Amino acid sequence: MDPTTAGVIGICIMVFLFMTRMPVAFVMMLVGFVGFSLLTSWRGGLNLMSRNIYDAFASYELSTIPLFILMGQIAFNCGISRRLYQTAYRFLGSTRGGLAMATVSACTAFGAVCGSSPATAATMSTVGIPEMKRYGYANSLAAASVASGGGLGMIMPPSVVLIIYGVLTEQSIGALFVSGILPAILLTFLFIVGIYIQCRINPALGPKGDSFTWAEKLSSLANLIDTLLIFALVIGGLFWGLFTPTEAASIGVIGVLVLALVKRQLTWQAFVNSLYETLRTSCMVLVLIAGAVVFGKFLAVTRIPFDIAEWVSAFDMPPFAIMGTIILIYFIGGCFMDSLALIMLTIPVFYPVVTNMGFDPIWFGVIIVLVTEMGVITPPVGINVYVVYGMCRKIAPDVTLEDVFKGILPFMLSIIVGIGLLFIFPQIILFLPRLMY
Repeated sequence: MDPTTAGVIGICIMVFLFMTRMPVAFVMMLVGFVGFSLLTSWRGGLNLMSRNIYDAFASYELSTIPLFILMGQIAFNCGISRRLYQTAYRFLGSTRGGLAMATVSACTAFGAVCGSSPATAATMSTVGIPEMKRYGYANSLAAASVASGGGLGMIMPPSVVLIIYGVLTEQSIGALFVSGILPAILLTFLFIVGIYIQCRINPALGPKGDSFTWAEKLSSLANLIDTLLIFALVIGGLFWGLFTPTEAASIGVIGVLVLALVKRQLTWQAFVNSLYETLRTSCMVLVLIAGAVVFGKFLAVTRIPFDIAEWVSAFDMPPFAIMGTIILIYFIGGCFMDSLALIMLTIPVFYPVVTNMGFDPIWFGVIIVLVTEMGVITPPVGINVYVVYGMCRKIAPDVTLEDVFKGILPFMLSIIVGIGLLFIFPQIILFLPRLMY
């Protein structure tokens, strides 16, 4: 069989298996293994699969992922997320839609110690949604603000997605981390503006909450000290070149653990739960990486990535128009595929095209993460939407899946505006990384 034809058939089979709700990692590994074996040999396929599974779990670079996940889990179990929300609520709660604004702000802050979008969404669901329901917020705004705000965990360092992009493209993970800080702040601001506009148009969406004195507001800033210390320790150390990303992750875990123990905020059961959730999530991510690598090797044998790259490069369009086409492909793909899987499948295809056109690889990484962030809140995959809906079944049973998707559109528009601004002003992304060198 012609390799290209085999590749197209393999992709079609993979999409069909996705629709049967088989785990993405196992689908990619199965299709990649069978396709590679048919085009080369079964012995070669077995060697490929065993080697790549081992490499994923033994990789020094990828050890940052379980470490940052553990840091986020300990931070959640010792109450950092709740304290962040309380501070944001003190400053924004008395405004229409203020609780939703506080939720988005707390998501951004918690993303600085978590690194996982679904984990941020799940954590802030338990904190924010009951409060918004208590003050009469519309189900759509309450749930959508958590699902969308959780997506900020993908771009706010330490970001698991940026780690994987850095490993795949051999870019500095430290530079990628600091490049995500200003875009995350920009997107948080755009989300807050979007919530404000919604509540001005329809005040019933987000009634006003309690008012607080300036003394109460300022005293609540003490809740930020833990997060700021950990963020400064991890990102500051990377920025000044004091340690590598893996060392930064280790120091972050130790820092959170020491703070939790000193303040007596972490029980033994909470620590065990943190280890369990870290193990479960890390295994999921690493198996996904292994599956994507196996499938990527199959695609490389079919030469489909090279054909697509040549096809896109042959467009008689200016570079920014080609980049727009690539971003549209990522947006459509993000609607049907997990963000990690999408990035691992497509970066080997589009990265050479982008760099050959002269675009900065750090800028491209942040832009792609922002586009795939839209994928975590868009149907039919929209993992953050399902995470929030699953949490709502326990804490707010009257919130439906339709409610969550209904409230997503304004946040998607905010992300599109943010991507447009970063296109026009790439310095927003590149300013901090350039200070590192």
